[in-house]
Amino acid sequence: MEKYYEWKDLRQEIDPQNPYTAKFVYDNGDTFYIEPVFYLKLQAFKLHYEDRYSNIIEEMERIVKRNHLVVFIGDDDEEITDVNGAIYLTVQDITNPLQIYVEDKSRGSDYGD
Repeated sequence: MEKYYEWKDLRQEIDPQNPYTAKFVYDNGDTFYIEPVFYLKLQAFKLHYEDRYSNIIEEMERIVKRNHLVVFIGDDDEEITDVNGAIYLTVQDITNPLQIYVEDKSRGSDYGD
């Protein structure tokens, strides 16, 4: 089980229903999941906005404490985690309100044939 540095102080559990997603639990029971693609995208923000990275992590914590059960997904169209009663958020759902942006250059060309 991979231990993510940002949440090294939290209890990490294995969810047999979601074996590819990291599950973290606060002492009060608030729970969140991190999909691998979400974490990869989060690391891109860390590279580009090292000085604001802690703001992103703090915002994630606020969201979890407010909603109690959150799944941080890599893509709206292809989430791999299924948790009843959870809210699902992408990295952009966290960073855009903080006005922290990384351009997605992986999209196709805008040029026609």
